[in-house]
Amino acid sequence: MQLLYTILIMLLVVSGTRITAQFIPLPLPLLQILIGALLAIPVLGLHVRLEPELFLLLFIPPLLFVDGWRMPKGQFRQLRTPILLLAFALVFFTILGAGYFIHWLLPQVPLAACFALAAVLSPTDAVAVSAITHGRLPATLNNLLQGEALMNDASGLVAFKFAVAATLTGFFSISDASLQFVLVAVGGLLVGVALSYLLGRLRAWMIGRGWEDPAPHVLLLLLLPFAAYVAAEHLGLSGILSAVAAGMMQSRLDLLPRQTTTRMLNRSVWTLLEFTFNGLIFLLLGLQLPDILGAALGSHDDSWSFALWALLCVVAIYAVMMLLRFVWVYSYWRASGAFRRWRGLPTRFAGQSRVALSAVLTLGGVRGAVTLAGVMSLPLLLNSGEAFPERDLLILIAAGVILLSLLVASAALPRILPLLPQDNAALHERELNRHRAKVLESAIRYLEREDERAADADGAIASVEIKAKLMSEYRDLLSRTRDTEELREDQREMDRMEYRMRLQALRTQRLELYRMRKDNELDDDLLSEILRDLDIAEARLHKG
Repeated sequence: MQLLYTILIMLLVVSGTRITAQFIPLPLPLLQILIGALLAIPVLGLHVRLEPELFLLLFIPPLLFVDGWRMPKGQFRQLRTPILLLAFALVFFTILGAGYFIHWLLPQVPLAACFALAAVLSPTDAVAVSAITHGRLPATLNNLLQGEALMNDASGLVAFKFAVAATLTGFFSISDASLQFVLVAVGGLLVGVALSYLLGRLRAWMIGRGWEDPAPHVLLLLLLPFAAYVAAEHLGLSGILSAVAAGMMQSRLDLLPRQTTTRMLNRSVWTLLEFTFNGLIFLLLGLQLPDILGAALGSHDDSWSFALWALLCVVAIYAVMMLLRFVWVYSYWRASGAFRRWRGLPTRFAGQSRVALSAVLTLGGVRGAVTLAGVMSLPLLLNSGEAFPERDLLILIAAGVILLSLLVASAALPRILPLLPQDNAALHERELNRHRAKVLESAIRYLEREDERAADADGAIASVEIKAKLMSEYRDLLSRTRDTEELREDQREMDRMEYRMRLQALRTQRLELYRMRKDNELDDDLLSEILRDLDIAEARLHKG
């Protein structure tokens, strides 16, 4: 019963923080961490023991799944080079650079354990950045950070596991680890794609037999990220990449014309889950802070001196990681610009400050939930039976880096963003209207074909406007001669005819939209926006 009360309290707090954030000038993640820490003090006594494996299974797969689902695939293809370099090459660059620095700072910690800390500090949290910037981040940079966060969760955690294994056994082979990493990553992607494809076939089979109730379809989609994660982990592959691949694959499969109600319910359910899970993650981080501080400070006589020294370590490690990230990002912009000019291609972000771009991408590398879950999973003992070296200190440093990255990003990003040109809203609207015009033209062509068929059948040659005018006059005359029931039946028949024609016109637009997406004429973000309008129009038609 106590667990149930705790869950209900946490859900109430998550809901309340969203309302409170309207009045307190703090980013929502920071506010939730602060309230979580206050709830954990002895006076209030709300205590939650974090199980890292359960935390990873419960929160990470659905959040990465929905991020992969919503990630514009066209943007991902266009930005694949910088995304992959940030998500993989930068992770290994950070592990080496920060790992050696941590070992220099903490010589009592083995080098492999230092690499483990650097690896678990590598994953970034794009959700926290979105909460800090309030949607003011340019779309391309936002997609770049989202794509990086989708992939570096897997690369960072896989590297973390190898480093922990090396710490436990005292043995490490770079060649074996590299091969194993490729197998784990590729295998995880294949598992996610395969499960998502099979679910798509199952749903199509269900719909073909008339099983169109949206509830089981949405429930199957809710279970998919967990199934992808568990199946991949059971096979020794990357469960995180499996969940990401399942989401990206499902966004291509979830375009069934007869699933309007399911899509609308699915959007609402995933929006609710995303808000709730993200809030719970940062609330749990705040709830863990008193225990983390108590465990690290309790073993030292002079707690204040140790706390000050630990704070300096956090600042130094964060500064080095940001420096490494800035050097990598800035070097990429310089090299990419020179290469594109050499090929005679226009440079990305032409005319924009490389320093400002690099600063935004550097500070946008906020650490979050994956870092917390990973570092809390550090084992208590080595294979020799000795205690894991400085485990409590490593957890404290990781928690401190998470908080510091949130604080610095909250203070600096709003001041740097004005230096960058914002998205061209007029251009986006023109692009959106161009695609809307195409789907509307398909509906008009359908209505014209229907009009021609009606003309052939009835011998009518008048235009649609003339027929509508005549029918209105005739209905007025007939109302004076027919009884009320006959008039109502005629009106019902007209309503049914209009309903069928409007419904088919909407479905024709949707099919044209799918064709355009299949032919790569528009990206997922534009498709989602137009598809949402069509689904809402069809829902209103059904309601009417």
